This record gives sequence, structure tokens and C-alpha cells, in this order.
Amino acid sequence: MFGGNVVNGPAADILVVDDEMEITDLIRLYLEREGFSVHTADNGTEAIRMAERLQPDLIILDVLLGKPDGIEVCRTLRGGPCADVPILFVSAKGEDGDIITGLSEGGDDYITKPFSPSQLVARVHAHIRRRRMNEKTQDDHPPALSFPGLEIDFRSLEVRRGGEKIPLSVKEFELLAVMARQPNRVFPLDELYRRVWQTESMGDTRTLMVHVSNLRKKVEADPSRPLWVQTVRGFGYRFCPDAGAEVGSIPEQDPSHYI
Repeated sequence: MFGGNVVNGPAADILVVDDEMEITDLIRLYLEREGFSVHTADNGTEAIRMAERLQPDLIILDVLLGKPDGIEVCRTLRGGPCADVPILFVSAKGEDGDIITGLSEGGDDYITKPFSPSQLVARVHAHIRRRRMNEKTQDDHPPALSFPGLEIDFRSLEVRRGGEKIPLSVKEFELLAVMARQPNRVFPLDELYRRVWQTESMGDTRTLMVHVSNLRKKVEADPSRPLWVQTVRGFGYRFCPDAGAEVGSIPEQDPSHYI
């Protein structure tokens, strides 16, 4: 049971946004059983208003909401006071292009309908746990990691390349931080997913791949030939501290080519 015991914190507030009442009720039932405080909205405009007022710990957001749709809602929230709130997309649109769009616009995770309620609950637990662990242990991290041309500041959660601040999402920052703390180590996809999302990948690593692609687009001078975040084909990813070798890097156009 979740209750208020994740990292000894209070019960988390979850905002569920879906225009299908049956799905909303199902999600509410399972989350409330776990001790979460659940709030609901059935359209994008109401979702934005409630999110700004409630400042929830996590938002479960359907993509197909009408106008504004879930992607527009996510984009709006990322530009306001909910910039760091985890957003978990739940959608019947499960093609790679749909997932890439959702995660590129600021989503932290993406689950396709129909979904397993227990899997959804596990993902929610993981995001809340990760967020609270980050808040609790932030002061335990070294102030920064510095590499030639790249600095990762754990206090401000900022990344600078050549002195210029690079705006990263929370998940992009966490991915970079996990790998940079152990430079040159090859992280298998499942392990990297588990370290960042605090849950098993269930064999679906597309979310991880899209976040790595988005991270490279922001950090790398040439994302199609990444130097910092390299692919080791057939194994996973590694962070190269000298950014000089291109071993294992491959083009970015198609997430299916990442391993």
C-alpha cells in the first residue's frame, strides 16, 4: 500500500485527465486503494486550471481530449508552475511517432490503452518515489560534475555546455546524471530505465529511447553523431567524459536503430 509511506512523505495528489468517465473511474479506484488523493478533469481547459491551482505531485493525461488536447495541455503546463511535475501520458495512440511527440513535448512516461491498472499504479509509485527521493537526497549529491565543455550542476539541476545553459526536462537531466556519475560505463537499457524511472521497463524501452534522443538533440553539437551520450550497439548507452571518441554512435532518425 502507498498511503503516506513513500520516503516517509504525505499522501500524493494525483490529477487524472481523461474524457472517458469509465477510464477515469477505473484509475481513481486503483489509485485511491493505494492511498493516493485523486482529482479529475475531463477536458484540457479544466485540467490546466486545476493543475495550476492544485500543484499535484503527478498528472495522468490522456492525449485525445479535444481542444486543447493532451499535447497542448502538457506544453502549457511545462511553461508554467507545473514545469517539474511528472506527466504520464495514457493514450490509445501507440505508434512510435505518437510516443515521440508526447515525450518530446514534455511527457515523462507514456502508456498505451488498453493498459493494465496494476502497471499504471506501479508507474505512478515509481514517479512519486523518484521525485521524493530526489528532493530528500539533493544535498547528498556533489555540487557539480565538470567535464571539458560540459558541466552538470546538481544543486540547480542545470546543465551548461561551453558555459551556455541547456534547458533539460527532469527525466533528461536524470538520464544524463545517472550516466555521467559513472563515465564510460555501459548501461543496459533495462538497467538505465530502472535507475531513472524506478520501475521495470516491462520490455518496452521506447520511452527511454525517445528521452535519450531528446537529450542528445539538446546536448550534442551533432545529434546524429553523438559524442557525449553514445550508443554501444547491442548493449545500451554510455557517457563519454572526453567526448572525443565516436565508438558506438549511430544515426538518430529512427528509434528502432538505437541498439
